Amino acid sequence: MSDDAKLTAELYDRARKMVPLLRERALEAAAQGALHDDTIQQMKDAGFFRIVQPKRWGGYELDPQVFFEVQMILAEGDMSAAWVLGVVAIHNWQMALFDDRAAQDVWGEDDNVLISSSYMPVGKVTRVEGGFKLSGRWGFSSGSKHCDWVFLGAMIPPLKEGDAPDMRTFLLPRKDYQIVDNWNTMGLRATGSHDIVVEDAFVPEYRTHKAGDGFAMQSPGNAVNTAPVFRIPFGQIFVRAVSTSAIGALRGAIAAYADVTSKRVGKNDGKRTASDPTAQYNLALAGTIADELRLVLLRNFDRLMEAARGGNPLTMEERIKMRYDSALVVERCVEGIDMLMANCGGMGTFMDHPVNKYFLDIHTGRGHVANTPEKFGRNWGAVQLGEPNTDFFL
Repeated sequence: MSDDAKLTAELYDRARKMVPLLRERALEAAAQGALHDDTIQQMKDAGFFRIVQPKRWGGYELDPQVFFEVQMILAEGDMSAAWVLGVVAIHNWQMALFDDRAAQDVWGEDDNVLISSSYMPVGKVTRVEGGFKLSGRWGFSSGSKHCDWVFLGAMIPPLKEGDAPDMRTFLLPRKDYQIVDNWNTMGLRATGSHDIVVEDAFVPEYRTHKAGDGFAMQSPGNAVNTAPVFRIPFGQIFVRAVSTSAIGALRGAIAAYADVTSKRVGKNDGKRTASDPTAQYNLALAGTIADELRLVLLRNFDRLMEAARGGNPLTMEERIKMRYDSALVVERCVEGIDMLMANCGGMGTFMDHPVNKYFLDIHTGRGHVANTPEKFGRNWGAVQLGEPNTDFFL
């Protein structure tokens, strides 16, 4: 067995051992609107944030399939914890695309430092000598209170009239932004996805990353971070960070539903719910949904890594279809969790019912812009009919 295979097996084992603890802490974390500091530290100690981090900065540089499998396992315990891991750890992957001076700024003294984000391109940018001045307010920065840096999105106005604006990610240290504690939602409450406010902060040029470079897989950091994992499109890996936890959450809900339903007796008719054909079928169908979504995820990343290792290059059609595959995940998980919830009866509406939190978290995850499948499905259908592609976050 190779060293990478041994490490992968260890990571899966550590994740499985952490699931009961996450499940035990889930309601308390939701009530306080944040993951416990110990949870973040335990995920750090387990190496989960290092899975796709560059080796030259203490990471493992493993394939994305390993990372997303760990995320799915953790989500069986608490989707909020898995969501924060997904988003924050993917930033360690994106750091490999930046000019290496940016990585030195972040990890030069401590390669455990974490980065939050909000990629919505709402920042106001002014060009200045050596870089840019950035201001604005961004929403939905998951895990921000556990992080010392942040990625923020903004459009740089074109230098010449008629040119396209330049979409970039800006990297800022904690001293240059404020966290506005405004996360009060029905689900994914422990993600602590607060607003970020920046007032006229200077960002050097080297601490920005062009979306176009990520699309073309020709980023400055590729000069020093040469592993194949860093030669897949940014759009393909990030969108999976905000959809994959729903698969694990559905699996967690399936296990909780099976446990509760196998013992439940209806209060009105005195019959065992386990003998209800609808309860039986819904459980089978929800399991099939989770299984299919996981298989598509792994298949797509097998193909992405094949291309990254020098196989046949990805076609634009493949990238468009994979983008749609990711966007469809949470919608399908909503379908699965709704079927389970319908058979939980009135008890399922109680906040401490073991299926209830999965229900709320999966529905909240559906609200992320990357998880709205209609737009991306229409684009995929249109391209198959000969119409032009309208999406470039691929």
